[in-house]
Amino acid sequence: MFENYPKVRIELPLEFQKIYAEHYKKNRDGATSASSIAQKMEGWLHRKVASDLKTDSNKATLEIGAGTLNQLIYEQTKPYDIIEPFTELFVNSKLKDRINKVYKDIDEISEKNKYDRITAIATFEHITDLPKVVAKTCNLLNGNGTLRVSIPNEGTFLWKLGYKLTTGVEFKLKYGLDYSILMNYEHVNTADEIEQVLKYFYGKVKCSCFGINRKIAFYRFYNCSAPKIVIANEYLNTLKDK
Repeated sequence: MFENYPKVRIELPLEFQKIYAEHYKKNRDGATSASSIAQKMEGWLHRKVASDLKTDSNKATLEIGAGTLNQLIYEQTKPYDIIEPFTELFVNSKLKDRINKVYKDIDEISEKNKYDRITAIATFEHITDLPKVVAKTCNLLNGNGTLRVSIPNEGTFLWKLGYKLTTGVEFKLKYGLDYSILMNYEHVNTADEIEQVLKYFYGKVKCSCFGINRKIAFYRFYNCSAPKIVIANEYLNTLKDK
C-alpha cells in the first residue's frame, strides 16, 4: 500500500526556478488579478474548515501548511499551532501574534501533544509523503478530534480548465511560460489520491464539494474522524524499517 510514496517532484526548468519564489509569494498574497479572484473562490475552502467553530471556538488547533496565516481571518480558535517550513510567508503577517507554536515539520511534534482539530487548506496536494503525514495526525488528535482538509479538485477536467483560463493566462502574459508545468511540479497528489489516503487512516470520512460532485467541482472538503490508530502506527513502523 502506498508504494509510490514518498513521491518525487519533476525537475523544475531553470526559467521557472528564476521566478518561482516571486510568483509563489504574490500568488499566496493574492497580489495579482487572477490570484485575487482565485482567493475569493478559495474562501469556500477556509469557511468549510472553520465551520465547526460556530458553537465552540475554544478548540486546540494544529494547521498543516499555514502559509500566510490566511485561515486566521476565518477563525478565532486557540491555542493555535502551525506547521510551516517557509517562515518568510508569515514573518510579516499581522496575524502572527495569534500563533502559539511554530513547527517546520510534523516530525517535530511530540505525540504527547493533543489537538481537538487538525486542519489543512490547499496543502495536501503538495505533500510528497502524504500517507506518513496523515498517519501521524491520527496520534495527535484527542479522542473526539477531527482532521479537516480542503483541497483543489486536482486531477479533474474542471479544475485544469479553471486555472488555465485564469492564472494560466496571466502567467503566460507575464512570464511567457506554461503554467501547467508549474502546477505539475507543485501538485504531486490528485484529489482522488488524497481521498484514498484519508479513508485508509480514518474510519469516518465525509466529503463536500464546491460544485456538482467529485468529478464536476473546483474544490473538495473532507471532515475526518475515528482515526485508525493501530493501522496508522503499523504504517509508521514500516517506514522505520526502510
